[in-house]
Amino acid sequence: MRILRQAIAFAGIFVVLALPAFAGDLLPPDRPIAEAVDHYIDATLRREGISPAPPCDAAALVRRITLDLAGRIPTAGETRAFVESTDPRRTDRLVDRLMASPGFVRHQAAELDVLLMAGDAGSLREYLVRAVGENRPWDAIFRELMLPDQVEKSKNGAADYLRRRIKDTDRLTAEVSSTFFGVNISCAQCHDHPLVEDWKQDHFYGMKAFFDRTTLSGNGKEAFLAERGFGVLRFKTTEGVERTARMMFLTGRKAAEPEASREASRDEQKQEKDRLQRAKKDKGPPPSPRFSARAKLVELALAPGERDYFGRAIVNRTWNRLFGRGLVMPLDQMHSANPPSHPELLAWLARDTIEHGYDLRRLVRGLVLSRAYARDSRWTSGEPPRPSLFAVAAVRPLTPAQLACSLRIATADPESLTPSLKPAEFDRRVESLADQSRDLAGSLGSPGDGGIGVAEALLFSNGARIERELLGDSDGRLVARMLKLAEPEQQVELAVRNVLSRPPDDDERTALGDYLRRRSDRPDAACKQLVWALLTSPEFRFNH
Repeated sequence: MRILRQAIAFAGIFVVLALPAFAGDLLPPDRPIAEAVDHYIDATLRREGISPAPPCDAAALVRRITLDLAGRIPTAGETRAFVESTDPRRTDRLVDRLMASPGFVRHQAAELDVLLMAGDAGSLREYLVRAVGENRPWDAIFRELMLPDQVEKSKNGAADYLRRRIKDTDRLTAEVSSTFFGVNISCAQCHDHPLVEDWKQDHFYGMKAFFDRTTLSGNGKEAFLAERGFGVLRFKTTEGVERTARMMFLTGRKAAEPEASREASRDEQKQEKDRLQRAKKDKGPPPSPRFSARAKLVELALAPGERDYFGRAIVNRTWNRLFGRGLVMPLDQMHSANPPSHPELLAWLARDTIEHGYDLRRLVRGLVLSRAYARDSRWTSGEPPRPSLFAVAAVRPLTPAQLACSLRIATADPESLTPSLKPAEFDRRVESLADQSRDLAGSLGSPGDGGIGVAEALLFSNGARIERELLGDSDGRLVARMLKLAEPEQQVELAVRNVLSRPPDDDERTALGDYLRRRSDRPDAACKQLVWALLTSPEFRFNH
């Protein structure tokens, strides 16, 4: 792959383009997303001489899609309906039904909240639920986070993104660059990046200059974001030379220098102080200055010729969430020395996302309808291929929210969640269980490479809460329904279908049925132990 390292003059400013260039033309823009995904993934596999894993079975697919779109496992009735359907468009209909459900809004808002507030105890959940529910495009969400309306109720909460970070503008600069543009420039804070030629100190401080004038007006939770109209940011190079930072986007494009990019005079400082004091006295947000540095960042980041970073970053993060790894890894290392695994695919998806107004619903729908997404996670042909080829589905741990909600679904009486319910009533019952799971989600870990944490293991091994909330034998619970069945085989069938979203195999029927018979003197305890074993199995803990 060729790398474009070309400096071009733009209004007297040199712009360095460090994104990969591509040999050949991209697929036409009118192709469906799923078709483009499979075209580029399959072309790479053919070049590598690799035959991909076959499609996963229907039960695994409905589970995977429901976890990714609604943040929960499917009910036993949903699984059975999908598996038994002969409709050639059953997957499309499943995806569209889930995307029209309140569960889609809840789960997508939760995923965006994790993306935006990673490492922070705060939450943008209420704002994001409204934004996802209205299908606000990603560029609009970015704009509202950078330039929050602190008066309009429908957009309340967006200001918390900056409010919680503004006291540390170094951190804010690094996190905005990483989250929204896929670029970690924190290593360029003290010196030019030691490993990546693209990133210089000028990039870090050029980005920081967009935030350096932002401050808080007021105290505590009542504080409003404010922005000074004047200001100069200075930094020292490794040689000890003091330099003035100019507002500069990651591409090297600099904001036109306003008259305000200087130290304010005493009169101007007094006017600025009076402006902030009046707002504080009125208990409202101060008016924006005539020149807003953050507004200039939004303008530059979304401008034609500059917006590739913004478009590619959200595509890459969405792909990572649905496929288990990004087209660029690590996710915050988009630079010329770290090309994508499928450069043309990333470029096509970014172009498509930009041209369709950053519609994340459309992007998610297209990705989950691809053949690449629906592949089996089992590889039986010897040494598995590199994960970056996407020849076989990745096994992904459930997030705390997915796991907590799925635990509630899995241990509910399946008769209370039958497909015969009217859609509105079905959704109401499912979302009630999701609401009940929110507190439990806070007790669960986010497993990474280190596996499940000790606290979660102890919770499931010794926690009375799990037995009390999930394994009770009162009406409305799975255990209660199992106890009404006469035969162990029936109990096994019900439990496995409800918890693992599939029928038991012959070995499971035999082993689990024998266990229940040996414990026939204490059937309630036996059923609880069986359900507990299924809930704590690796099969339940992962999306596969």
